[in-house]
Amino acid sequence: MERVQLFIHIRFLWGVHPANLLRVEGEQMSDLPMIENAWLKVLNGKILGVGRMSDINLAEETDSTIIDLQGKSILPAWCDSHTHLVFAATREEEFLQKIEGKSYEEIAASGGGILNSALKLQSTPEDVLYEQAAARLSALVATGTGAIEIKSGYGLSVEGELKMLRVIKRLKQSFQIPIRTTFLGAHAYPTVFKNDHPAYIRLIIEEMLPNIAAEGLADYIDVFCEQGFFSLEETKQIVEAGQKFGLKPKLHVNQLSNNGGVQLGVAMNALSLDHLEEIGQAEIEVLKGKATMATLLPGCSFFLGIPFAPAKTMIENGLGIALASDFNPGSSPSGNMHFILKLACIKMKLLPEQAVNALTLNGAYAMELSADFGSITKGKAANFIVTKPIDHLVSLAYHFGDNLIDSVYICGKKW
Repeated sequence: MERVQLFIHIRFLWGVHPANLLRVEGEQMSDLPMIENAWLKVLNGKILGVGRMSDINLAEETDSTIIDLQGKSILPAWCDSHTHLVFAATREEEFLQKIEGKSYEEIAASGGGILNSALKLQSTPEDVLYEQAAARLSALVATGTGAIEIKSGYGLSVEGELKMLRVIKRLKQSFQIPIRTTFLGAHAYPTVFKNDHPAYIRLIIEEMLPNIAAEGLADYIDVFCEQGFFSLEETKQIVEAGQKFGLKPKLHVNQLSNNGGVQLGVAMNALSLDHLEEIGQAEIEVLKGKATMATLLPGCSFFLGIPFAPAKTMIENGLGIALASDFNPGSSPSGNMHFILKLACIKMKLLPEQAVNALTLNGAYAMELSADFGSITKGKAANFIVTKPIDHLVSLAYHFGDNLIDSVYICGKKW
């Protein structure tokens, strides 16, 4: 029989949200409930209870294994709702092109970008892809990620997309953290279909989707709805086909232009709309009061040198936001969510409480996981981060060059 784990002398226990709260928005984004000088109980991988040290008698805890944190703090593990974790190779050569002044669109137009990754993935065996992805995911968990979404989209063929999705399925079977899978066959048009978009869309709808459904390989469907990629009409056609197979939309929209992607995504009941660097007041009004989560990706803005999404304005207008890493080899080659928190505070001017809520509870919501993950709540999974001794929550962002994570617990076990 498993013993209760009792963590004591926790200086700050952050993210103690009520069990019925699945997301926060507007003014709620600034509320990160905290217990000072706290204890936390874990049993069978779940949070059993929380409280103040003044309210517990340690002499009575004879059946508990006691872990004395000696003034370290705890916050919920990160919930990263947008990644492209499975890829065959990095793209340092394109990084040099960016330094030399070429834009993301110019690199893509010359055969770089997504098509570059697709070419490399085609010749990489599934086992190699799995080993690479498993190593990356292990490293991310060590930095505090306790739930993650992973997309396909570098296959761009029936065989390539299925290979990626099977790798993600293997990761699900190998890791204790929850993994959500998104089919992103509509990431770019393969070279062979450059001048015949309808034929590639038919391939997605008539061959990829039925095979994916038959093997149960995806939870969601995504489309890169952007100028030079997939139009609004094409996006709608692909999403509707995915919905017939039970795949909910999580869409790339408004990254490089304001082309109506937000309006389309909300109309199609998207679970989340991701990027949103190029949105205005009209799009914010469309998102108000909707179940769709606005997911922002500051790592991409930082690495590409494009505008950051107007996170502060969105929150001031009553929206909830999630923050995710967009980990991928081209535009955001880091899945370190601690760094995303720092960017959110430094570049987006978010309060630390807002950033942590966006990285945890709202990120979990964007993967339909917030009933069981994303906060320090009785009954939820014991996925949490132990920080090094710090005096304030703001320390996590202020010390922008330091790693302040001491350890990570997944299902109550130290990673």
